[in-house]
Amino acid sequence: MTVDPAAAAPPPVAPRSAIPSVALLVTLGVLAVTAIRPFDGPTWWLEVAPILIATPILVATKRRWPWTGLLYGLLAVHAVILAVGGHYTYAHVPFGEWMRDVLHTERNPYDRLGHLAQGFIPAIAFREMLLRATPLQKGKAVFFLVLACCLAVSALYELVEWLTSVTAGDASLEFLGVQGDVWDAQWDMLFALIGAILGQLLLGRLHDRAIFRLTGKLPD
Repeated sequence: MTVDPAAAAPPPVAPRSAIPSVALLVTLGVLAVTAIRPFDGPTWWLEVAPILIATPILVATKRRWPWTGLLYGLLAVHAVILAVGGHYTYAHVPFGEWMRDVLHTERNPYDRLGHLAQGFIPAIAFREMLLRATPLQKGKAVFFLVLACCLAVSALYELVEWLTSVTAGDASLEFLGVQGDVWDAQWDMLFALIGAILGQLLLGRLHDRAIFRLTGKLPD
């Protein structure tokens, strides 16, 4: 019985990537900078709480379960968006003020950008988890499950905002960032859903290649 050497060969080992280390440095750097004299201290802590929770988990599990470089990079971008929003509060971010002047909107749209990212970036995380840790294959089922997971995260975040408003009252206004819009929660979830759709459509093939570089296997 002959064995095909190519079939018997182990999958290629991905070369060591500097992306996780760079992403960690960017995340720690932006936390340090934005912690300096924020517009509202409690709001900064609330906005960066996801970073403070996720970063130690990602560091602790990096050897046992490394994510793709693409995802680490996206998470660093998300950290920047959250920390900047926490430093200025979403209603006062200068970039959002510039966007408001350009787009002629009534409110600072940086909050919408944040919720778009809340769907766009976690979509890649959920997609990677489903394709690598379950028997599921690429297709409509995975696409739908990613959307459902992202929308669930967005809804959970809105519930946290609601609970904060109930317990903290007027002190939570900067964290809520509603800017006078009674439909703010619904808009936030809609933008997260749009972000999750765009993330999969725009980055799907790039993500497949990133998974192959990490695992030596293309997602089925």
